[in-house]
Amino acid sequence: MTFAWLKRYMPRSLYGRAALILVLPVVTLQLVVSVVFLQRHFTGVTEQLSQELARTVNLVLSEGPDDPILPLALELDVEEVSEEALPEADSRRWYDLTGIVVNATLRARVHGLERVELPNDRNLVLFIERDGQLWRVEAARRRASPPNAHQLFVNMLFFGVLMTVVAFIYLRNQLRPITRLADAAEAFGKGQVVRYSPAGAVEVRAAGHAFLDMRARIERQIEQRTLMLSGVSHDLRTPLTRLRLGLSMLDDEDREPLERDVEDMQRLIDAFLAFARGESEAGPPEATNPVALVQGIVEDAVRSGQPVKVADIEGEGILVLRPTAMRRAIENLIANAVRYGTICELSVKITPKSLCIRVEDDGPGIAPDAREQAMRPFVRLDPARNQDRGTGVGLGLAIAADIARAHGGVLRLAESERLGGLRADIVIAR
Repeated sequence: MTFAWLKRYMPRSLYGRAALILVLPVVTLQLVVSVVFLQRHFTGVTEQLSQELARTVNLVLSEGPDDPILPLALELDVEEVSEEALPEADSRRWYDLTGIVVNATLRARVHGLERVELPNDRNLVLFIERDGQLWRVEAARRRASPPNAHQLFVNMLFFGVLMTVVAFIYLRNQLRPITRLADAAEAFGKGQVVRYSPAGAVEVRAAGHAFLDMRARIERQIEQRTLMLSGVSHDLRTPLTRLRLGLSMLDDEDREPLERDVEDMQRLIDAFLAFARGESEAGPPEATNPVALVQGIVEDAVRSGQPVKVADIEGEGILVLRPTAMRRAIENLIANAVRYGTICELSVKITPKSLCIRVEDDGPGIAPDAREQAMRPFVRLDPARNQDRGTGVGLGLAIAADIARAHGGVLRLAESERLGGLRADIVIAR
């Protein structure tokens, strides 16, 4: 048996599920207690009292309703009335639950009962026809049912709501450290370090300390890797400098091809070190207008002679981004687009839930089964992304994908419906 269909109707937030855990048992318990108590206590007691009242009414009407002593002794007010005084129908307040039992019991026990009126919690009025005469019998309501039966339900509802609110406030204080831990973990996943101190129950504190230890280890690892790569960069550049000095002593015919090889080696080393050092994620996050950022990148590309333009802009807003890193990602996508196509178009779509920056070209595109591979470092595809086109080393899409992940988003590749080439979407959740 599966409950997958039930998951669609369950709240997704932690507070919503906690509220459901609190409210559902309280409501169920109140309903069960109310039904059981109503059936076994109020209904039973009301039936017994109504039966006694029915016997008393039958006795008075049988022995002599005109007798001034018997009705008074039995606490009944009996008088003969005309047919015009007979109400058109029974009357009862809608929330008078015991009145239903009273009406049914009296009609089953009192002979000739025509109408039953239950106007309030104090009085009960019966209209009875005996031997062609219509009698009006008034008695105290307490003789037919327990008084103030609805107060039980009012008290149950009031104290049930009160205790649920108190329990939810307490539970919210217990859940708050969990949400703070989730916020800190989500921010760290986006490259942001927010202040966090473990709090709450012992288990939550243990999870918080484990998160802080993990974050510290990752930060130490990144720092050590940066220091190591800085040393590697220096060690690699030194022999390249010596190679340039040695090549400068050769003839021009022999020197120029070798210098081009050295420049290619320098460029490859710089690209690798930039990627390994994580420069794609560098720069502090700050409030950024994505539309202005994209427009500025397009203007710079146009000034440099690239066939780039802004196609669509939808929505507006300010997001917390790393503008330097985001600029690098977009510029990498533009460079790929103009390298393999003749035109590049950018679109920006801002919704309350996400930001989407789209780069499209009219080039050959990338086959669907090769798109995931294309976003790996140092991967160059042929023929769509081949080694004879431009000077790339296969890091453009990989860096753009890393920057998107650093912002808590994703880089998606697809076929451009507008231009027919490659479509690259940077989608970031707000």
